[in-house]
Amino acid sequence: MQLVHLFHLVLSILFPVLLLFSGCQPEPNTARGTAERFLDAHYVQIDLQAAKAYCTGFARSRIEEEIQLTAGQSIDATTRQPRVYYQLVEETLRGESSISFRYETHFDVDGAGRFTKNILLTLRSQTDGWRVVNYREFDQ
Repeated sequence: MQLVHLFHLVLSILFPVLLLFSGCQPEPNTARGTAERFLDAHYVQIDLQAAKAYCTGFARSRIEEEIQLTAGQSIDATTRQPRVYYQLVEETLRGESSISFRYETHFDVDGAGRFTKNILLTLRSQTDGWRVVNYREFDQ
């Protein structure tokens, strides 16, 4: 009987800890889920084609311009890529179908140190789900 109680005690402690560290990401059909998938594609994986799928309007035009500017620049295993970490710091509802998220984003570049940027994303709800309509980066 004591073993059963011990087992339940251990589970009651471990389960919340596992949930905390499981790397849960918001659902993809939510505004925040779309925002963070965009951040992952654009900044973490540096995959502009994947990032474009989360955009519309001005944001999509910006991504297409970035794709043109980086044409011929391949990113492969030999490319020195930064490690990117982001954290939501502000969420602002801008009406029924629009919301903005501000993320504090840290870039660790081997041999070049760490720098921090704020990334502001504005999303709008559309018939096919939430889409990034604008994004901008600025210093803290």
